[in-house]
Amino acid sequence: MTDTEHYHAIAAQSSAVPTLLCGRCRSTLSRGRIFRNGERHNFDINCDTVALCSADDCGALNCCDEALKGLEGAAELISKAS
Repeated sequence: MTDTEHYHAIAAQSSAVPTLLCGRCRSTLSRGRIFRNGERHNFDINCDTVALCSADDCGALNCCDEALKGLEGAAELISKAS
């Protein structure tokens, strides 16, 4: 059995648009790299929405569920996710 190391995304505070940050390096997570888990992409973690960090030397897999719960405009962010 292999465990995939993952982090928990963080909702950016005082942001004009809904923004998630990488739980590892705190870089902004691009909307183009946020996915619903199990639709077109399947990641082996118990998480509905995941994001891949595009920062150099990071590439962390982030679970976005908790961060999205308190984020105003989260539905818009997810509707635009790949």
